[in-house]
Amino acid sequence: MSQTVTFAHLPSRSLIALAGPDWRSFLQGLITQDVETVAEGEARFGALLTPQGRLLYDLFVVPRGDGAWLDVEAAHRDALIQRLTLYRLRAKVEVAADDTPVSVLFGGDPRERAGWAPDPRLPQLGWRGYGVTAPLGAQMASEAEREAQKLALGVPGPADWGTDRIYPIEANFDLLNGIDFKKGCFVGQETTSRMKRRGTIKNRMLPLVFDGPALAPGTEVLNGDLRAGEVLSGAEGRAIALVRLDRALGAPLTVDGRPARVEVPDWVAAAVTEFAT
Repeated sequence: MSQTVTFAHLPSRSLIALAGPDWRSFLQGLITQDVETVAEGEARFGALLTPQGRLLYDLFVVPRGDGAWLDVEAAHRDALIQRLTLYRLRAKVEVAADDTPVSVLFGGDPRERAGWAPDPRLPQLGWRGYGVTAPLGAQMASEAEREAQKLALGVPGPADWGTDRIYPIEANFDLLNGIDFKKGCFVGQETTSRMKRRGTIKNRMLPLVFDGPALAPGTEVLNGDLRAGEVLSGAEGRAIALVRLDRALGAPLTVDGRPARVEVPDWVAAAVTEFAT
């Protein structure tokens, strides 16, 4: 049987164009990801953090010609442009909005066509496209269907981490190829590296499974009378929650008075073995 190829536009994402000879060195000192070695046809996932190490904005770096696109949350593009402009100082780099549309393709392989880059987080997330059209025969999907695919895989997104609330390791950036711990300095590196060196991450975003309608963000996850986490986003029967691993993994939980359990995706399992029961 042939695999279903699904194409979706992502209106929640937009682009920032970087140009100029210093774009790589400029970004290299700011974000969690190494950009010195990323090549055209690739994308690198990373984030800009606060100096205290909390997540401000996620982004994908996509080289193109003598510059790059930053694939960012549309709602935060102007704020990110403003922040990058403040950091620019004497660097020879131009920062501007770009209205090229962002799309995704999953279940197929468009590598023979220009404008696509494999999603660097997980192979199951497919390909990210920039200024592209749907391949012949592709099934058209909505962004909501793409979000459902991410939720099924347990992959969190901006609705889960917000702005200046969560540390990137808590949002599993370390497991989704979003942090290069060998690249050298970046904004918020000290806190991020210290959390990594300690080796024990107590809180992570994981899927929560339950019966019934979607839960409101902020709903408490309980292990008996103990708080074990909080719901961040989700749909009927499934949510992403920030959970305290020692209280949530393998435990009978309740949420909004309903029985619930934490699910550990394969791509997370090795990082939480010490808490598994």
